[in-house]
Amino acid sequence: QLPAAKDKAYIQSIMKRRCLSLAAIVASGSKCDAFVSRHHRILSTEHRRALHHPPVLLRAQHHDVNISTSDASTDSIGSRLQHGLATATISLALFTATLTFPANQQAHALNENQQFVSDVWWAVTTQYFDQTFNGLGEDGWRSKKREAIEAVAASGPEDEKEVAEAIATMLSALNDPYTRFLPREKFESLTAYATGRTGSAGIGVQLLLNPRTNLVQVMAATAGGPAQAAGIKPGDAIVSIDGDNMEGASAEVVAAKCRGEPDGRVEVEIRREEDGKTKRLTLTRANVNANALSTATFTSDSGNKVGVLKLPSFSTETATQIVSGIRSISSEGPVDAIAIDLRGNVGGYMPAGVDAAKLFLPPRAHIIAEVNKAGQIKAYDADGIGAETVTPVYLLVDGRTASAAEIFTAALQDNRRALVVGSKTFGKGRIQNVQPLENGTGVAVTKARYVTPRGRDLHGKGIEPNKVPNRCEAEDAASTCLEGIV
Repeated sequence: QLPAAKDKAYIQSIMKRRCLSLAAIVASGSKCDAFVSRHHRILSTEHRRALHHPPVLLRAQHHDVNISTSDASTDSIGSRLQHGLATATISLALFTATLTFPANQQAHALNENQQFVSDVWWAVTTQYFDQTFNGLGEDGWRSKKREAIEAVAASGPEDEKEVAEAIATMLSALNDPYTRFLPREKFESLTAYATGRTGSAGIGVQLLLNPRTNLVQVMAATAGGPAQAAGIKPGDAIVSIDGDNMEGASAEVVAAKCRGEPDGRVEVEIRREEDGKTKRLTLTRANVNANALSTATFTSDSGNKVGVLKLPSFSTETATQIVSGIRSISSEGPVDAIAIDLRGNVGGYMPAGVDAAKLFLPPRAHIIAEVNKAGQIKAYDADGIGAETVTPVYLLVDGRTASAAEIFTAALQDNRRALVVGSKTFGKGRIQNVQPLENGTGVAVTKARYVTPRGRDLHGKGIEPNKVPNRCEAEDAASTCLEGIV
């Protein structure tokens, strides 16, 4: 039993959730005793005993679900069951749930797999940032749940793969590769990666999920790292790791699979971007600092001294690295311009993109806004403390510049603080939340979108550069990309 202090709204929300789950199964319906049995923890002992009477089918019209409350506590449970109502008594309140189904259809309870599908649907529904559900509308999205529930109607405890496929099909209707079901092994890899339990060594790559192929793609390979030494290059897709298929896996899951103890071996199957051919490579893990910032200087054709900061990713250390990098390139005299190389930078830690932008923007300048499903806006602005707002800034980007790197780039571009040079960026402007589920699985849900200072939604569009250089390939030096521009 719940404490008497629990209010009616809380109990109604529980009852309504279960009613909606059952109402979606128009083809099968529900039995009264099966329905209330799922709420046995909020039923008093004597009422649970009363509800073990022969089942009475619930009746209603147009598949509506009605939740009503009553303060009357004198009506007998038996008389309410005779009228086809399941009644739960909590403190002094009675909450009545009525389900309706076509007269010619007999109702059945959800099996465990069907209820699990319904729970996944509910987890996504309550968080998903797009209230239209990719244009499906509430009814269309609910119909996807009904189809998934029907698909696992005959499944049993051993049919985990069938259940995962049904959920994946349901979620695919959202056309959002970042909202996805995480089977047990992938969820475990993800949590191990997030908590640092994957080992200290890796192969030295920057990874990002390509929504067009549903495979994680190599965006950059760390110089001197195991991946580069084995011939892995930007654009390669990760097909499998140690024989495990990585299709549909997140970049974090793939990264976790690549990590382990130093000198340990890992087999990586890649698919070349240019010809689609696959290749299996055996790599030896090593301690690689994939987040290390590197610096350099060069003199342009016009005689300007340019300081270059190569930023491979965004982490909690990024802002400090940029400050140190600027001091380093200025140690032998001031520079005329700063070039920040973001090619192959897949982002990483979102707040780091905000903090990095603050270093170059005046007080109160808008950096980014986060918009959730309710339209609520969380704005991030510059504080101007210690910012470098005078020296001209050039940002080098390409099709593998994504996420936090795009937040940083858009903030400087929209505030006219930097000139963006290169090619259009990747276009990832969504925020995901990973929620654990029962039985060790999880679900990643897109919960919000980013909006730039000028109101742009970059997702699927990317950032167009201000200048397109004559040449600026991934392997080209920054000086080559900026030739004739600085």
